[in-house]
Amino acid sequence: MEIAQVLDNALRKAAAVWVRPEGHEARLVWALWRDGALLVAVGGTEQRVPGLVDGVACAITVRSPTTHSRLVEVTATARLHSPDEDTAHALRAARLNTTPVWESVYRWEFA
Repeated sequence: MEIAQVLDNALRKAAAVWVRPEGHEARLVWALWRDGALLVAVGGTEQRVPGLVDGVACAITVRSPTTHSRLVEVTATARLHSPDEDTAHALRAARLNTTPVWESVYRWEFA
């Protein structure tokens, strides 16, 4: 199986991934794989990822939901993103312990 297909399958099932911006430690973040982009919400009352800035290279690690071992790791570039209403709703729905305050949250995608 091709790495792109392994990654696609893993990200479709992942509720969270590890994001490690260049020069910083990895952080576990809630994530949503949608339309070929990995979306995460950080800032405001959400999770913090030191070093996550527009254009920074990041290592994205997806772990197996059953064994918790590293399934796949890829490098991607973070891009600040303002999702449309449907994507924002999907990100909120994917978040297991979401809070109603989303106005100040920065949303990032990795390409």
